[in-house]
Amino acid sequence: MSNFEKPSKPEDEYFVRQELERRKKWAQEQSAKMAVAEKDRLKQLHFMKCPKCGMDLSTIEFHGIKIDRCSSCSGTWFDAGEIEQLLSPQNSGMFGKVMSLFR
Repeated sequence: MSNFEKPSKPEDEYFVRQELERRKKWAQEQSAKMAVAEKDRLKQLHFMKCPKCGMDLSTIEFHGIKIDRCSSCSGTWFDAGEIEQLLSPQNSGMFGKVMSLFR
């Protein structure tokens, strides 16, 4: 017989738990990587595309604010906070000009 003893049951259980935790962590990391990759893929697929008709959007600048406009359906799209900037108190009297974007 060799000088090495067979591991005890508690030791076996410990190493099995360690291996399961390692595999669980690896699976979570892989899942997170795949979620990020899928989000990036969807962003590239839809980036600067009209939500209404799917055609390309072009960017126009209106009083320092970049607004996305569809050349196909004439949809006008604002990013978060842009409409508030246009209608802010320091831009008072600009409502008519803003409305001209929609004509």
